Amino acid sequence: MSQDDPPRQRRVRYKGTHPRRFEEKYKELAPTQHADELAKVMARGHTPAGTHRSICVAEILEVLNPQPGDVALDATLGYGGHTREILPRLLPGGRLFGVDVDPLELPRTEARLRDLGYGEDVFITRRMNFAGLPRLRAESGGFDLVLADLGVSSMQIDNPARGFTWKANGPLDLRLNPQRGKSAADLLTTLDEAALAELLVENADEPHAAAIARSVHGQPIRTTRDLADRVKAALRVDGWGDDDIKRSLQRTFQALRIAVNDEFTVLDQFLSLLPGCLKPGGRVAILTFHSGEDRRVKKAFLQGLRDGIYADAAPEPIRASPEERRANPRSTSAKLRWARLPKD
Repeated sequence: MSQDDPPRQRRVRYKGTHPRRFEEKYKELAPTQHADELAKVMARGHTPAGTHRSICVAEILEVLNPQPGDVALDATLGYGGHTREILPRLLPGGRLFGVDVDPLELPRTEARLRDLGYGEDVFITRRMNFAGLPRLRAESGGFDLVLADLGVSSMQIDNPARGFTWKANGPLDLRLNPQRGKSAADLLTTLDEAALAELLVENADEPHAAAIARSVHGQPIRTTRDLADRVKAALRVDGWGDDDIKRSLQRTFQALRIAVNDEFTVLDQFLSLLPGCLKPGGRVAILTFHSGEDRRVKKAFLQGLRDGIYADAAPEPIRASPEERRANPRSTSAKLRWARLPKD
């Protein structure tokens, strides 16, 4: 090696038999080169780093019943797992529009699906939020089937740089689109104690909202660890155990994520625009992951059924099977609801 050659960089190594930090999981983060490693991780009931395991795939395919020639919309493209299963069922003659607001993950998902042979004549991507649905309807001519998976993708949760997880230290961000709006850290500087407690109750039904708000308010919180430490401190003073603290951590991060991304407002907008984007007989399936989302979807579908907008709607939510819940614990909280427009 000449003196002008750059020094060779050693691959990140880790202690023990299994990597713990996100950046150390170099085999999981290179799925095409290490397929066997991903299979081992999934066999343990875990989701490989940088990937996402789609939930209720068989149930969604049954509800939406994609057919050759149909025009479909995946309104929350994410990792593209559901879209990957829907696309071949639309051929020949069908198209699928994939929408997402995440500027980091959308290009990666598009590249993976292009590599499978789906060109722009079949698979069309748009980086946009639900407000753009009427424009998309004009472009597509309306949709025969629409899917919205409202959960945060595992590749967002697992990457500490995105600030979605309390399990690893990183900037307290929580934005689905980190190029727009305030981060969670910035939001906390604008909330007084009462407003923070109200947010925790409204967005996550947090039973210890007052204690957490009291512990967090006025503290210099910029990282996920800063916030997690304040939540733990609040609940340990009151004698709560590790399991209770873990659930409160999950709810606290959920509540802030919903607020930062204005998720309830966005969902209400989507539900109001949805019927006008469907063709006669169009089907919609929405996968939710907490009570605030599920209440809104249930109310919109049942009200639409009473008003004659929908011809049919799910009487009860569909849950992941026991086998799926064992294989993928992240599916445990999922609820799938569906509705269908009259055929004419």
